[in-house]
Amino acid sequence: MLNLNPTPLRSCVLAGLLALGLAGSTIPLQPVWAQARGLPDFPDLVDQVGPAVVNIRTLEKTKPSSDTGNDEQMLEFFRRFGIPMPPNLPRTPRPDKGQSEEGQPRGVGSGFILSSDGFVMTNAHVVDGADEVLVTLTDKREFKAKIIGTDKRTDVAVVKIDATGLPAVKIGDVNRIRVGEWVMAIGSPFGLENTVTAGIVSAKQRDTGDYLPLIQTDVAINPGNSGGPLINMRGEVVGINSQIYSRSGGFQGISFAIPIDEAMRVSDQLRTSGRVTRGRIGVQIDQVSKEVAESIGLGKPQGALVRGVEAGAPAEKAGIEAGDIITKFDGKVIEKSSDLPRLVGSVKPGTRATVTIFRRGATRDVMVKIAEVEPEKSAQRIASTQQKPSVVGPAQAMGLVVSELNEQQKKELKLRGGVLVQSAEGASARAGLREGDVIVAIANTEVLNVKEFEQVLSKSDKTKAVNVLFRRGEWAQYALIRPSR
Repeated sequence: MLNLNPTPLRSCVLAGLLALGLAGSTIPLQPVWAQARGLPDFPDLVDQVGPAVVNIRTLEKTKPSSDTGNDEQMLEFFRRFGIPMPPNLPRTPRPDKGQSEEGQPRGVGSGFILSSDGFVMTNAHVVDGADEVLVTLTDKREFKAKIIGTDKRTDVAVVKIDATGLPAVKIGDVNRIRVGEWVMAIGSPFGLENTVTAGIVSAKQRDTGDYLPLIQTDVAINPGNSGGPLINMRGEVVGINSQIYSRSGGFQGISFAIPIDEAMRVSDQLRTSGRVTRGRIGVQIDQVSKEVAESIGLGKPQGALVRGVEAGAPAEKAGIEAGDIITKFDGKVIEKSSDLPRLVGSVKPGTRATVTIFRRGATRDVMVKIAEVEPEKSAQRIASTQQKPSVVGPAQAMGLVVSELNEQQKKELKLRGGVLVQSAEGASARAGLREGDVIVAIANTEVLNVKEFEQVLSKSDKTKAVNVLFRRGEWAQYALIRPSR
C-alpha cells in the first residue's frame, strides 16, 4: 500500500546527517518553520486599514459628441510619466449628438480617509481638472466630494465629503522604514475596487529632481491605484502610491510612493488655506562633481553649486554669488543639490535662515531672509561685445585667448571683473570652455582682469589640472583644464 504520510522533516534531516556521519556534531540547526515566522500576514492589515480606503471617480462635463475617447485620467497617467499608451485600454463612450451636456466618466483613482469628519487624501493628478468628484466607501456609500486643495509639485490633494464617524488611517513614521521590509497597497487598479497588493521597500530617498524623495517599492501599482495608501506591517500609512516606471504601460516591478510625512505637511496647509506656500532664496543650482570638489579643496562631492543668482532675490541680498557652493542650510548638511530646494521649500516665507557657503577655499555663514516661491523666471542669455583679443602667454598652452571685460559687460553680468574668452581650443575646449564665457576665478583665486589672470596662471602647476570658475550668460559652473599630454 502506498504510504501517503511523508516522513517528518526533522527525521529526514537527522537521517541525512547520520548518513554523512555528522550526527552529534555541533552544527547549529534552525528549523525551517522558525525561519518562516517572519513571513507577513496581511489579512489582519486589510481588515484594519481597508475600511479607510476609498474609491474615487471623477466626472467632467462634455459637449455632445458622437466620438469615443479614452479614459482621460488614464491618459493623463500615461502622459505624466512618459509611458506608451497600451493598445487595448478600454474606451469610454461619449454621448450621442442631441444629448444634453452632463457629467461623463473621466477617470478612477484611490484615496484614504485622514479624519473621521470626512477629509480624504489622494493624488493631485487624480482630481485635477475634474468637474465632479465621487468618493465611494467600502460599505458602498457614495458621496460627492469638494476639492479642498491640490499641489501639483508634490502631487498631493485633499478632498472633503459630508460624513462623520468615518474610519481613519493611522499615520506612520517614514524614518522607521527599512529597505527590504514588507509593505502593502490597497486601491482600485483599472477600477477594480479594494484590490490588495504587496511587496517590499526597494529603496528610500529615490531622487526625482523635485521637492520629494520618493519611496521605491515592488508593490504592483497600476492606473487606478494612484492616491491609495502604502501601508507598513503595523497598519500605518507611510506613503501615497503615485508613480510607476514602465516601458509598456503596465506594472514592471518598480513603483513609487510619496512619503507620508511630506504629504501631511502639504495636506495641513491645504486644509488650512487651500494652497501651499514654499520658501525660496533665488538660486539656480547644480551638482558638485568629485573632480571639482577635490580640485577646489572641498574634499568630498557634497553641497549645491550655485550656477546663478536671481537679481534682487534673497540670495543676492545676502551676498551669495554664482560659483559658491552651499554646504549647509539652517544647520542641515546638503549632501546633494536636490536637498537644498526641499529644505528651503519647507521653511515659512519671511523666516531668516543661516546658509553656509564654500567660496575659494574658505567657508562662511550668511543670513538669508526666505521669500515665497513664485513662477520661475527664465534666465536671459547676455550677449558679449567683441573685444580686441589678448593672447596671454601661460594661457596659450591651454588653448585660451582672452580679453578684458568692458564696463557695460560687467554691469550686465553684475561682476566686479573677469576675463572674456575669445576662443578656446585644445585642453580648454575639452574642458567645456567656449567663446563668450567669462572666467571669474582660476585655481581658487578670483581674477578681475587679464593681468591677474596671467599672474595666477603663471604660478599654477603646469603638470596638474587647474579648476576654472566661469560664467556663461547668467549661469556659473566649474571646469577642470587638464594639461596636454
